[in-house]
Amino acid sequence: MPTWEILVSNEHDTQALVRLRSLQGLYLLCEADGSLCYGRPRTSHHGCFLLRFHRNGKWTLQCIISGRYLESDGEDVFCNSRVLSAYHMWTPRPALHVHVILYSPVNHCYARADPGVGRVWVDAPVPCLKECGFLLHFQDGCYHLETSTHSFLSHLDRLVSQPSTQTAFHMQVRPGGLVALSDGEGGMLYPQGTRLLLGLGSSPHRGEEWFILQRCPTWVSLRSKAHKFLSVIYDVELCAASEHLTQMSLFQFECDKDSPNLQLRSANGCYLAQRRHKRVMADGQPLESDTFFRMHWNCGKIFLQSPNGRFLGIVANGLLMANSTVPGPNEEFGVLLANRPFIALRGRYGYVGTSSECDLMQCNMDQPDCIHLLPCRQGIYHFQAQGGSFWSITSFGTFRPWGKFALNFCIELQGSNLLTVLAPNGFYMRSDRSGTLLADSEDITKECIWEF
Repeated sequence: MPTWEILVSNEHDTQALVRLRSLQGLYLLCEADGSLCYGRPRTSHHGCFLLRFHRNGKWTLQCIISGRYLESDGEDVFCNSRVLSAYHMWTPRPALHVHVILYSPVNHCYARADPGVGRVWVDAPVPCLKECGFLLHFQDGCYHLETSTHSFLSHLDRLVSQPSTQTAFHMQVRPGGLVALSDGEGGMLYPQGTRLLLGLGSSPHRGEEWFILQRCPTWVSLRSKAHKFLSVIYDVELCAASEHLTQMSLFQFECDKDSPNLQLRSANGCYLAQRRHKRVMADGQPLESDTFFRMHWNCGKIFLQSPNGRFLGIVANGLLMANSTVPGPNEEFGVLLANRPFIALRGRYGYVGTSSECDLMQCNMDQPDCIHLLPCRQGIYHFQAQGGSFWSITSFGTFRPWGKFALNFCIELQGSNLLTVLAPNGFYMRSDRSGTLLADSEDITKECIWEF
């Protein structure tokens, strides 16, 4: 299924003027005879479509030049007819990874599941908790929202244990990641009451029903060799003094996959930055050069190198300093995924999951299997399947999800939502064109990079 980026040049209420750009950077172009091709626009209107949003959540795309509608016969796509019909209706499906967060631009907060009371609230100012992450399942034209504890949001405004017609929501999609969820019978999902309970209603105000759908961010904790968590104290100071994990011990991991430079944003909204006298403080701004640190991985642990070339380490009083020119034990930090009790991996050919047609783990699935993470030691995890058994590895470097014994997998973050996995056999796990998940790569290649 091809993926298109929607480029909006003008939007108004129920329609927008758009172009469709592929991942390769080419545009969808409609020619005078109704045929379609990929390429570069030759004029200001070449490749432009009038996108209309219909009340049933469907889209229609009408070529601006010819007035013909985009349609498909199941195999080919073309623009022939100027008379609108059901054949011209398209169902948009967000191409985001299925692990998402929901942000309310009206309330300036994120949705948060509360398994204790079986509800979802829209009250989290920062999405650093695992309860802010949801799995978005697409099935039979509808969406199901699964929480981090594997419950599902239902039409009754409560969390239930199994997906059903009562957990199926229709999704309206707008360019820019805006989505609205409904029950298909007039009820819209939006925050209600003083506590902002996420539930169905018929009278949202000021666009309350619209959420921005985003990838679930990566929040981590950093632990010193003395097993103390690095935390923000007194608003901006950084100290590793506590064995207890708090929200001020969480940092958002922001990194471009094409660069080894890393930024760490604290829950106070500021970035770690090197300051005078080699001090590191949590008071940096997004584009400030002193907030970029070079990361070096060592068997699941990380060294952080400051812009002046010195490595970050914990000194005797517990403060974080950029002191050492040569990294040692005091400069090594254990990294723990703080908001990810499980991961869903997507590679070059699809998601990692199981298939009824094969007993081996596959890497070309349309929907993922959740891999539950059981922390073993810093950077090392046991992979547990959804049924409670463990991942096992064969002598051929393939995997089965029903092992009896826990094996060690080493996770290293390669980007904001990218990682590599070093398997128990000493090789990197990779996707294979055949669809079988393998661990046979000595080096990190493109097939070894997983979106999570």
